Amino acid sequence: MLNERGLGNSREHIRKMVVISMLSGISIFLGLTGLGFIPLPLFKLTILHLPVIIGAIIEGPVVGASIGFIFGLFSIYQNITAPTVMSPFFYNPIVSILPRVFIAITAYYTYNFLKTKLKNLKLSIGIASIIGSLTNTVGVLGSIYLLYFKSYSDILIANGTITSSSRSSVALALLSIVTTNGLAEAILSALICTAVVISVFKMQKRNK
Repeated sequence: MLNERGLGNSREHIRKMVVISMLSGISIFLGLTGLGFIPLPLFKLTILHLPVIIGAIIEGPVVGASIGFIFGLFSIYQNITAPTVMSPFFYNPIVSILPRVFIAITAYYTYNFLKTKLKNLKLSIGIASIIGSLTNTVGVLGSIYLLYFKSYSDILIANGTITSSSRSSVALALLSIVTTNGLAEAILSALICTAVVISVFKMQKRNK
């Protein structure tokens, strides 16, 4: 509700900026400390994208996309300062930033659609979190596949993942990543984001 001086808008703007700063900071902290990577026997799960999903569901797509943008910038920085064989791909904003921005858009609009259709808040948040997480996985891997097919296939051949550089071989390798890392990260995202968002919604309701 706006008052005569427009303080309602001012407070809302400040709140959104605080949320962007706080959740972006959490994502960067998780990346810098290594706490954002959960080791499993065969691979590591990342939770660096969860603040983007949480911010989008709680505060909307603009806030979530802003957090995703900062997450993408941090991804570029991280790959410059601690390069790996995959790092050159992430110097391109289409790979490192664009998918992270789209996390917020898919998560928010999935949640916004489902909450009116399912009438189940937890399920709506969980599904939206899964969609947001898969947007990150598919967006990053898909853009690498489209933009850097030859270089990426050479890396996969060098580490023994595939034996030929055919598009079908590379596509199957990417599908394997999506169905292992990607789905595991999506399920983890649903569990964590649902718990966090529900807690925040309860706090907001109490403070009204």
